[in-house]
Amino acid sequence: MGKKIFISYKYADSQVQSLSPLGLQGILNITTVRDYVTEIQELLSDDHINKGEKDSESLSMFKSSTIASKLKDKIWDSSVTLVVISKGMKEYISENDQWIPWEISYSLKEHTRAGRVSRSNAMLAVVLPDENGSYEYYINEHYCSKCNSTIFQTQSLFSILGNNMFNIKNRLAEYNTCEDSHTYTIYKGDSSYIQSIKWSDFKNFPDFYINKALEINNKIDDYDIVKEI
Repeated sequence: MGKKIFISYKYADSQVQSLSPLGLQGILNITTVRDYVTEIQELLSDDHINKGEKDSESLSMFKSSTIASKLKDKIWDSSVTLVVISKGMKEYISENDQWIPWEISYSLKEHTRAGRVSRSNAMLAVVLPDENGSYEYYINEHYCSKCNSTIFQTQSLFSILGNNMFNIKNRLAEYNTCEDSHTYTIYKGDSSYIQSIKWSDFKNFPDFYINKALEINNKIDDYDIVKEI
């Protein structure tokens, strides 16, 4: 059964791998995160309903209060929130003044309207490659030569996003140790409420990862959820 999906992202971030062929004189056309969101919207199966912004309904012309009201309507009527992680997603201003943390917070809270209560959304982070096609600004794969562990640089994310990763309550059941990785806890299984999936993986199996997020959402009480920015 299809789900209503909201997509949270930094619209104009161009620190991403180009999706376009070479233009005139061999120069790459500029790709932004919004171009990847178009790709995501096209990937979603016909069963899913896209609650995110479409090209024909830009919110940029509205006042902040109007944007917030429209976003609340979209998120309240959704059951899954996809957060697109990109290299330039964060601005050097307070997180309280940026839309992505606000959208994540609203997605995780329960809201009552006309006697109906919305549940916390299932959440999934889709990680985009940077200008060089690399994910290492956030994901360092096979960091340890002995256990092949992967490091996720959660400290580089918005706090509310990083705080909802590796946040399973029963941590003893969900991590291993490695003699060469004393600095890091090595988690296994579904240790994060918000899982991080590389674009190269997500684009091949979008429904699989969305269903996985829904499966984790059904076990939300197993996680320490941070809902405030």
